[in-house]
Amino acid sequence: MSASRSSTGPELMLPGLREVYAAYVREADALPALPGPLQAEVWASAQLGALEAAAPHAQGRRAALGDLIGCLRAAATPGARAFLAAIAAIGPVEGRKAAGRAAGALGAVPAAPWEGSLGAVVPGQAWLIQEGPLDGDRLVCEFRYEGAGTAGMHAVAVRLSYGGAPTEVVIVGDVPALMGAARQAMQAELCVVQPYEAAAAGGRLRAALNGTEPLPEGCYPALPLARHRASVLP
Repeated sequence: MSASRSSTGPELMLPGLREVYAAYVREADALPALPGPLQAEVWASAQLGALEAAAPHAQGRRAALGDLIGCLRAAATPGARAFLAAIAAIGPVEGRKAAGRAAGALGAVPAAPWEGSLGAVVPGQAWLIQEGPLDGDRLVCEFRYEGAGTAGMHAVAVRLSYGGAPTEVVIVGDVPALMGAARQAMQAELCVVQPYEAAAAGGRLRAALNGTEPLPEGCYPALPLARHRASVLP
């Protein structure tokens, strides 16, 4: 595949997507104003998930990711730096080093106040929720940002079919509300809720989220962030 260089932008592997990358750069302008690292990671995950969902194959996804990183570096705006930092922290593994180098090259550009907290999480409790014979298992894994106490506490909730394929991937910002609702449902005998080994949850989630098969469309916005959190589990 031949690359293309424009007088107004970097060399691209997929020049036909130049306007798409430009739209990502523009939308990133709102990123530094988000209140914390979780909101920034959820935003970045949704953008990266959309890019993955639209890619026809893994090679195309890698090319598009590389192009996007180059366009963000060339833009050199606070939003571009924040997006690059988020990709370096929680984005696809194959793009993290390049995104980190690109963000580092923008040292003169103001950093978002939460930049240093991106991806810096520790796992907490894991839960298994079984809602019915046809619904499979729902794994809920809690996370906290290092040194932040309960601020920014969140969970990854992934519903797995009996074959182990993800059917729902969600980032939950209000963990107490989720678990309270689950316990109420358990009291009504609508589901079973039990603690789950973090290592077992990590193994199942990594196997499910890192597969090559297409997922339901609704899984993609949270998929990059969920993959990162699964990698943190033992």
